[in-house]
Amino acid sequence: MDFTPYLQILWDLVKDWWWLALPVVLYKPTVFLWLWWRQEMWINQQRMIVLEITPPREVVKPIRAMENVFSALWQVHDPPNPREKWFEGKVQMSISLEIVSDGGKVHFYIRCPEGNRNLIESSLYSEYPSIEIAEVEDYIKQVPPDIPNKEWDLWGTNYKLQKPDPYPIKTYKYFFEESEGSKEEERVDPLSNLVEGLSHFRKGEKLWLQIVITPILNSERNYVAEGKAIVDKLVKRPDPKKGPTVFSDLEAVSAHLATGIPKTQMAEEVREFIPPEMKLTPGERLTVAAIEEKVGKYAFHAVPRFIYLAPRDNYYSPSKAIAMSYFSQMSTADLNGFGPLRPTLTKVHTILTWFLDRRRVYIRKRRLLRNYVRRLPPFFPVNTLKGTILLNIEELATMFHFPGQIVAPGAGWPRVETKKGGAPRELPMEEE
Repeated sequence: MDFTPYLQILWDLVKDWWWLALPVVLYKPTVFLWLWWRQEMWINQQRMIVLEITPPREVVKPIRAMENVFSALWQVHDPPNPREKWFEGKVQMSISLEIVSDGGKVHFYIRCPEGNRNLIESSLYSEYPSIEIAEVEDYIKQVPPDIPNKEWDLWGTNYKLQKPDPYPIKTYKYFFEESEGSKEEERVDPLSNLVEGLSHFRKGEKLWLQIVITPILNSERNYVAEGKAIVDKLVKRPDPKKGPTVFSDLEAVSAHLATGIPKTQMAEEVREFIPPEMKLTPGERLTVAAIEEKVGKYAFHAVPRFIYLAPRDNYYSPSKAIAMSYFSQMSTADLNGFGPLRPTLTKVHTILTWFLDRRRVYIRKRRLLRNYVRRLPPFFPVNTLKGTILLNIEELATMFHFPGQIVAPGAGWPRVETKKGGAPRELPMEEE
């Protein structure tokens, strides 16, 4: 049988109507490029400022005071509607919390949109009246933008959580049970080791630590349901859709042999009489309580990362361990912990493609620096949520607050030397 006529007809169809497949093939790339273009234009129109926070020598307020600050900062939540997203390119703006060491001088910065400055300042002053806040030039301009190069080198990584997001990290409550009346010298501050280590950097060494936070609603990501699912699994709570479990049947059979009560009736009584929560160990109860507490507070999408950089003559690789220990001390085996996000780690060891390792490391370093400078997620713009983690206000307060002089006596940290106060009421005023 000769198929030549049929093949000719098929070829004519393809030749004349091939363009009909273009909308299907190009739909996703076109949408992606359009959205990326509009968002880049909108972001470039926003004026971002860097605020430096200088704390006083004595910080009387407990760490949990920062929870109120982050609870107020959550109010910057303003997601775009469909028109703003697709035509104007509007995105939910982020706030960047940054701890920086420049040759042993430690600084605390907050980078934010200019329109959020009043909210940030009022939130901080309400809890820490003695601090000073000043707008400064972005410190990233102090280094060449093309690092790594012949003169400079860097090392860094983004961080992820080792367990699902609803598991909390080790917060300040696990370091020390503080209260309003507790003395500053009695506190165990999770930032003391970091600040003390950063204050001993040599000239030319820099370490930049950054946490980019974006407020989210539970309706945008149902983290409460995620936490409840984990709790149900931990307490072995039976799923009503699946019916009785094997363990409940075994308990019912044992009770039936001992009492003579019908097995089906006994199964119902056993399930009602012994709730799953009563079978938990003390450690499991603490884990369940911690998960429920985390998902019950305001939450942010967070991007934690750090970069150690210095001129090659002053580059001292072990210095990066200071930032790594900062993340590791907030990790626990039973709850959650931080670990490097491998695709962003500026270290590559392969076997089959070993000859490409140096090039891959170079690309990772350039990408890490670019994302740090622009305060972007690690995989922007392909996937803006990949590489982000969920942190609530308690966890953020643990990771970013202001230690006092006693618990963090590093000489390289500038502080407010004098205590501010209002004018006395009895002070005579000049009448006009």
